[in-house]
Amino acid sequence: MKIKATLLTSETPIIKIQIGDKYYPKSILKEENINIQNGNSEKIISRHLITEGLVLLDTQMYYSTPRTVMFEIDEESVVMNFIYSSNVETHIDQLESEKYSKKNTHNIFYTNNFKGFFTIPALTNINYMSIILSKEFYYNIINEDWQLHEKFSKKILNKQSTYLTSKYLPFTPAIQWVTSEIKNCSREGLLKRIYIESKIKELLIHQLEALTLKPLQTENINQEEYGKLLEAKEILENDYRNTPTLPELSRLISLNEFKLKKGFKACFGTTVKSYIIKLRMEHAKELFQSKTATVSEAAYKCGYKDVSHFSAAFKSYYGFSPQKFKINADSIQFWLISFSLLW
Repeated sequence: MKIKATLLTSETPIIKIQIGDKYYPKSILKEENINIQNGNSEKIISRHLITEGLVLLDTQMYYSTPRTVMFEIDEESVVMNFIYSSNVETHIDQLESEKYSKKNTHNIFYTNNFKGFFTIPALTNINYMSIILSKEFYYNIINEDWQLHEKFSKKILNKQSTYLTSKYLPFTPAIQWVTSEIKNCSREGLLKRIYIESKIKELLIHQLEALTLKPLQTENINQEEYGKLLEAKEILENDYRNTPTLPELSRLISLNEFKLKKGFKACFGTTVKSYIIKLRMEHAKELFQSKTATVSEAAYKCGYKDVSHFSAAFKSYYGFSPQKFKINADSIQFWLISFSLLW
């Protein structure tokens, strides 16, 4: 499989990768990094994780003038796509794509010979993450006759390029969390391969769940309201220690409280309150895994004034107390270090 991304104004590819199509579970995951910066006019930062049958691209771009990138994959592949930026004009051969990208959305598609053109607007930070799987790799992590994606699988068997669902849908909190874990993975060697493949499987489950099991009821939400709901989500993410009340959040985004509550649930699959709890609990887990905080420090850093309230919330969310989680995290870390020394 050959993967190539080229600026139409240049003959030199930005990305040029060639891999085999077979699934080898013991093959090592290699990392490549591209960093091209030309003052304030051009920036291309791309991290690539590569092994047989799998390429993961995490790419950021910025240009002072509009630029068009041609992206090509020369063989059959399944692509798990995650878009973090709006207003990229898109044209893909053999696939009916939405004309412009929407921020924080995702989809899965199959193609037997991908060729797409992406026009990047000027003065806009663009970021996408694509997980490109050979057909053999894909069918090793999901059964080809699984009922959840039976229609999609039939299209693959007939070599018909297709999306799993007709529209890109907003990230769920679970998708946002797992993509963040992948982006921040610092493991090396065999552990890195095991970890990344496990996260891809986890991410695929969340995507299939979002795209096939629980379609979000967003038909009655117009683009302006959707933008305001994204703004609300970003406000919560930027400071989940001191989150505004629902009336305050409603005023901040200029959307009435009823539409905020109903629209947030429809777009992101969770309530505002539950999303705040999720953000706080996931941050607490990070603090414990990195050993940077005691239970009382974690409570404070996650926005709780009372340690007992934090402990109760943590136990309700994870099923055991933060003290027990810290002990388990320390034991797992010790095991991983010991295991890595054997290789």
